[in-house]
Amino acid sequence: MTASLAGRVHAAFPGQPVGPLRTLAGGHSGLTYTVAVGERRFVIKAVPPAERPVGRNDMLRQARVLNALAGSPVPVPGVVLVDEAPPAWFAMEFVDGAAVEPVLDEHDVPGALAAARMMGAARVLRRLHDLDVATLALDAPAPRDASAELAQWSRTMRAVPDELRPGSERLLRRLADAVPAGLPPVLVHGDFRLGNMLCRGEQAVALVDWEIWSVGDPRTDLGWFLLFADHRNFPALGRPVAGLPAEPDLLAGYLDGAAALPAFAWFGALCRMKMAAVMGHNLRRHREGRIHDPDQERLPPTIAAMIRSAAELLE
Repeated sequence: MTASLAGRVHAAFPGQPVGPLRTLAGGHSGLTYTVAVGERRFVIKAVPPAERPVGRNDMLRQARVLNALAGSPVPVPGVVLVDEAPPAWFAMEFVDGAAVEPVLDEHDVPGALAAARMMGAARVLRRLHDLDVATLALDAPAPRDASAELAQWSRTMRAVPDELRPGSERLLRRLADAVPAGLPPVLVHGDFRLGNMLCRGEQAVALVDWEIWSVGDPRTDLGWFLLFADHRNFPALGRPVAGLPAEPDLLAGYLDGAAALPAFAWFGALCRMKMAAVMGHNLRRHREGRIHDPDQERLPPTIAAMIRSAAELLE
């Protein structure tokens, strides 16, 4: 596939010197490479061979949201070229910056700088949610409401072995009994966190990894983002970072004086359940031999903590 894709990339830039495709570390959807074209550098994202272009592998969908956000207050890489011929791929600008998740990644970012970046990310998220989704050329599916989110992640949770998810059935029942009314739908990133934000110094220069964007309730993005503010949400995984803003501080930065969001605790619980379900799913795949990642064995304390703290939020 790399040789075939390289040929297509070369053909897309006629008359220009095109370097080799180099795998980009950290790319988790499809195939992700960097390539030098003359004096410029691009990121190439392509559908893997023998994979259907759906979900995380739908490159045209990713390119579409990036194009829709070009020139908006939300910083994203610019799309340079889209090749729709199967298997589809697109080229976007390479943005120089660091993406660091303060409480989970190994890093040497000072606490004050990490704090400034997190507060900046909260403001970027608000700018994203303030966009008029009706004016964006997204060709988006129908909006996902809280019930749809709960249904999807409940299925994922219930596919995890019982012993890995203590207390989850009671949590799922309580969530189902208290589904809140929706807010006007917005563009939702789906995995909004500092680890998906390229920064230079304190400045956010590009929000990346748009594989699972949708149109839905803004509280799903916000609840997910706030999870990463406190290392205690991730037993055996997280590390304390001095000076990092607490969840209420980030929430206040997002609201910027606006009225509090109704039923936000429910979405905080939903996002904790989602995190537990995702981790349980990944650990199950490792134990079944579908992937080999011994680091997944560190997840059980965090899975249990997510379920427990989600239940506490619903009290």
